[in-house]
Amino acid sequence: MFKNLDPLLHSQLRLAVVSLLMAVEEAEFNYLKEKTGSTSGNLSVQISKLKEAGYIDVEKTFRDNFPLTTCKITTRGKEAFEGYVTALEGYIRQKD
Repeated sequence: MFKNLDPLLHSQLRLAVVSLLMAVEEAEFNYLKEKTGSTSGNLSVQISKLKEAGYIDVEKTFRDNFPLTTCKITTRGKEAFEGYVTALEGYIRQKD
């Protein structure tokens, strides 16, 4: 049967953020914004949701007196992503 898909990762933008973070050690907000084509406001909201779920860690610092937000995927986030991919593969492999 079909496994439930993680509703948090089923959002296109949140899935894109987690996918990007799976490939890099950490990423700055502007990098994620550029790669996803998102607006600052929407990306900020989605990052907050991922952080609340424990899927990513967010560090806020300053660089040259400008705010700098850096995101890093957590072990829980990696496990959730891998589970999501496995569930999708189950959907793809289903036969009539």
